[in-house]
Amino acid sequence: MPVSDRVMDPLNPQQAILGPSGALGPGEGRRQADNSQRPKPGRDRGNKATEIRQFVVDAAQLLDGRHCEDVLIFDLRGLSDVTDYILIASGSSDRQITSVASELRGFADERSIDRFGSEQDASTTWLVIDLIDVVVHIFEPSTRAHYDLEMMCNDAPRIIWQ
Repeated sequence: MPVSDRVMDPLNPQQAILGPSGALGPGEGRRQADNSQRPKPGRDRGNKATEIRQFVVDAAQLLDGRHCEDVLIFDLRGLSDVTDYILIASGSSDRQITSVASELRGFADERSIDRFGSEQDASTTWLVIDLIDVVVHIFEPSTRAHYDLEMMCNDAPRIIWQ
């Protein structure tokens, strides 16, 4: 059951992994997310795990091919209960970020990758797509530097996708 798109508060670092749903804990005055409906990542699904890894590499190549910059993949298997991979990229404008995100959603649908939801901040400087096994973050460069998700994922191995 996909969650409808929501608007994120870009000043709330609690939203770092899954956005305003509060997955990392509720912010000041926010309700805590009901993650009981969110499926768990499929690390133990045999061939599905291989398909997910190939999808995240193909998704990184798609983002790179659409002129996103600094595309990184972090392997969080064994480090996170929320997702297996985080894909981070920078877009140069709100139009590019929105367009690439739309294409990525379609790409996930073509591959039968489940989508739990997507969220963006009010000015589209940060967009999150939660594909359960993969969480994609597309930022404008200044917003990406401000939240520095790479530092949060510092202990996770990076996947070479190029």
